[in-house]
Amino acid sequence: MSDKFPSSEPVAEAPLPSAKLLLVDDEDNILRSLQRVLRKEPYELTTATSGDQAIGLMEEQGFDLVISDARMPGMDGPTLLATIKKKDPSCIRILLTGYADIDSTVKAINDGQIYRYISKPWNDDELRLIIRQALAFKQSERRRLALEKLTRKQNQELQELNSTLEQKVRARTEELRETADMLDLAYQELRKNYVTTTEVFSSLIDKRLPANRQPNAKVITLVRAFAAYHKLDEEMTQNLTMAAALYNLGKLSWPDELITAPSDLLSRDQKLEYLKYPVVGEQLLMALEPLRDAAKIIRHHQEKWNGYGIPDRLEGKDIPLGARILRLAVDFIELQFGLILERRVPRDNAIKLIKRYRNRLYDPDIADQFLEMVIEIAPDVDHENPDILVLDTLRLKPGMVMARNLYATSGMLLLNEGKVLSSLLIDKLAAFEKGEPDGHRYTLYVHRPEEETETPT
Repeated sequence: MSDKFPSSEPVAEAPLPSAKLLLVDDEDNILRSLQRVLRKEPYELTTATSGDQAIGLMEEQGFDLVISDARMPGMDGPTLLATIKKKDPSCIRILLTGYADIDSTVKAINDGQIYRYISKPWNDDELRLIIRQALAFKQSERRRLALEKLTRKQNQELQELNSTLEQKVRARTEELRETADMLDLAYQELRKNYVTTTEVFSSLIDKRLPANRQPNAKVITLVRAFAAYHKLDEEMTQNLTMAAALYNLGKLSWPDELITAPSDLLSRDQKLEYLKYPVVGEQLLMALEPLRDAAKIIRHHQEKWNGYGIPDRLEGKDIPLGARILRLAVDFIELQFGLILERRVPRDNAIKLIKRYRNRLYDPDIADQFLEMVIEIAPDVDHENPDILVLDTLRLKPGMVMARNLYATSGMLLLNEGKVLSSLLIDKLAAFEKGEPDGHRYTLYVHRPEEETETPT
């Protein structure tokens, strides 16, 4: 297998979950390859060579996760995964498919509601990462369901209490309030974890492009700055951030020459493939409930204000607000990176182009607000901020808070914005830094400690 994607093991902080995996393929060499990739993982592996055999094994013992080939004699992969969904909805379902199997993939997404599809030939590190994240997601869902079950049980017990027992009612009410708070906190934590996870995937997507033409981090910075500048609510900010991280997800199956070509120089066949990527990106995310709003933004971020965009030719304010904002951020950065025109467009000229097309491509009001932010605070340009310190790893202290994401030279996300530094994290960073090529040193942007920003009285 190729080594295009680096392993994420250096930044993993939680132990890998043990689990039972079922591997289904009619080709023994594929099954042996999967077993080889996963032999050092803490999983119990079982194999099956047909869909019927897999169903029989599911009924006998059950599994946490199933990986199935798309094309098999008899029962094919999408049909198998749809059957498993009916029998055990909690079982995570992943489809192995070739680039030409788009119909099977769509069927698996619609009928089997799969967690992911993986193209052959797969990348070993990427496959291991997908499985770990799938199992971690399942664990989170189990905790959430357990809390919901506990809430229902306590509600039932509360109804059975004698109304005269006022003290017990008050005690039970307090317990229910605490449980509800736990559920709310768990959901909020889950959404934050999704935001961080999408940024990890964003760095993987960027790896398909040369180091000087990787737009995702800049696009994320712009939409976050716009949300803060115009005081958008937390939910919209999170959805915009996740959409900015994954807007290129639908391009992952493209060959390198297509993914690096400026969009205005594509051939007719390439253009047809290009027009599909927003919809493919949405389809890949629709099975994940916390990402559905972000998926809708991705679907419509190539619509045009005048109604001649893709994929649905929406016009004006029929285009979702988040998609209108993301279109501006994507175009502004990709113009400068040479991903739209055959040449790189200087920043000032990119501003002029957005002004010129504000009534055709972009919502004119949102475009004016976007350009005001870009000109006033320039979030896409490194600039001085008196409340942010720029430090190397030797000057970091526990308790400092990250003001920007930190990436390794490979493009992998190491620490996300808002992360509180601990002694352990600082030591890990120092260790990672020693392994960087050519003696590269990390530069970290952290919020100035409160005691340093207070004015003496």
